[in-house]
Amino acid sequence: MVGAVSDPCRVKDRSEPPVNSLDIALTAFALILASAVAGAVLRPRLPEHHLSGDSKDVIKLATALIGTMAALVLGLLFANTHTSFDATSAAVSRMTADIIELDQLLKEYGPEAKPARAALRSEIQPWIDSIWQENAEKRGTKRPEQLHSGSVGFLVRALTPQNPGQISIQARAVQVSTDLAETRLALFAQPGDSISITFIIVLVFWLMVIFGVFAMNSPPNVTMGVVMFICIVSASTAIYLILELAQPFDGLMQISNAGIRAALH
Repeated sequence: MVGAVSDPCRVKDRSEPPVNSLDIALTAFALILASAVAGAVLRPRLPEHHLSGDSKDVIKLATALIGTMAALVLGLLFANTHTSFDATSAAVSRMTADIIELDQLLKEYGPEAKPARAALRSEIQPWIDSIWQENAEKRGTKRPEQLHSGSVGFLVRALTPQNPGQISIQARAVQVSTDLAETRLALFAQPGDSISITFIIVLVFWLMVIFGVFAMNSPPNVTMGVVMFICIVSASTAIYLILELAQPFDGLMQISNAGIRAALH
């Protein structure tokens, strides 16, 4: 993953704004609702034999086929984004644990490790800002030009153990600092969002067809309108949740960095 970046210490430029999940969900809701209204308006204008007999059976089968494909895509997208979100959350937890463990190891090593502890503490906030860039920009924090990813590890490796205990602690500290660097770079290199907008466009189109046909096949009434409205809201909400899960460091459902901040103390 690091090999794909020309300079792993330089903060990646997310010049493209992140996908606004709420805007896309509201747009999907409006389009699907419009297609349902269009189906209800179109129904009285169609000849009766177009919506009865064999034609009605074919329409039902075609709608069922599209509904099955839409449900399959929704399920796959949700499963994929949820798995990725959980894996990212676990990586953040691992990073927090590594920071705390490394600090404790350096504390146990002795006074000689104070520069390494100070470097570790000074670098935590820039790490957070480089990963949760949207939050940093909202606070007006200037984007760091470099991650300084090697300073802590360099200071740990530069320690000169004087006894077997310090040798053991240094070896473990080197391992933890290496794991911490790998985890941090993996989180840093994660894309802003992992859902292709093409999938969402196709999914919304299928839903428009489904709800348009539903409205076209039945005479409009209050009960049907309420049920259709609830179903459209549910479909739009599902799209919103999928898009939110695909952006683990942005939006309302972002992974919290409170644990890493607590590690500063």
